[in-house]
Amino acid sequence: MLLDLKPLFAGSRESLSVDFEMDLSEFEFLGVKPFHAPVAINGKIVSRAGIVQSQLSCKVEYIANCDRCLKETVKNYVVPINRVIVVSLENEENDDIAVVPDMQLNLEDFCYPDIVMNLPTKVLCKEDCKGLCPTCGKNLNEGDCGCCVREIDPRLAALAELLND
Repeated sequence: MLLDLKPLFAGSRESLSVDFEMDLSEFEFLGVKPFHAPVAINGKIVSRAGIVQSQLSCKVEYIANCDRCLKETVKNYVVPINRVIVVSLENEENDDIAVVPDMQLNLEDFCYPDIVMNLPTKVLCKEDCKGLCPTCGKNLNEGDCGCCVREIDPRLAALAELLND
């Protein structure tokens, strides 16, 4: 979606509403395609005292396997995108400032980096997930598996014998 920001920069308009859905179903992250629903982008682009700024909110539904028990987990995130938008920038690089030399803002290109940078690197189905048994592979959230919990590292077996004496 391409937004024309000329009225905001000219001062003839104070804000521009944004209500857009972005399809990221083909995006691949850590070997999976985590977006099954479109990303909803809502908010506005405002101009106050000659400064144009985005006030956007991206609602993301992220589907991934739990990193401990491998259960498919759906997480909902809200990614705020608040950046100053300028026509030109001289000898300065700043991630909080977006440059639009033609006063046209491509909303997908504008929001995509923030959405990707805010994706979790670790997903848990619940905060106290117990994970899988390292011996038999049973999901420990569903109950105890009965495996011996005190498995001794073979490199430390000689020290364990000292404790038994």
